[in-house]
Amino acid sequence: MQAMLFSIREARGADGPAIAEVHIAAKKEGLPYLPDLHTDDETRAWVQDVVLASCDVHVAEVDGRLVGFAALSAGLLEHLYVLPAFQGIGIGGSLLDVAQRARPSGLRLWVFQRNTQAREFYEHRGMRVVELTDGSGNQEREPDALYEWTPSPELAAPSRTRAAP
Repeated sequence: MQAMLFSIREARGADGPAIAEVHIAAKKEGLPYLPDLHTDDETRAWVQDVVLASCDVHVAEVDGRLVGFAALSAGLLEHLYVLPAFQGIGIGGSLLDVAQRARPSGLRLWVFQRNTQAREFYEHRGMRVVELTDGSGNQEREPDALYEWTPSPELAAPSRTRAAP
């Protein structure tokens, strides 16, 4: 894919419908093995009423079109989705960078075990698996993996300078 310029910004309430469309498309195209538990209209309402109301959300745009988003709550990256046609050009990595800067002491996230593309993406960026489940704890009943990112000690520790002798 040719280089594309994109921007990242904080989400606004009016972004709800576009965020929902990214979520719906990314799951349908990228995770076809997941059961359809909610209608598209239920997903749209959930994004507007729950995700935007309870998470710190950042969006990625290309030419004014919303193409990805990341949603954080406390120390958990709840969601990071990029439209499949816009994957592989740095948008997901930039959204993850925003999440890591917003949670400098570290963060966790869940990924379905079969989502090997996402798992490779997170592992390539220094996240590590801390738990594997059989899926009984999620509504999809799909085995998942809990990933954790902790900053390196030199990033977490305040810088120290030596006093001149």
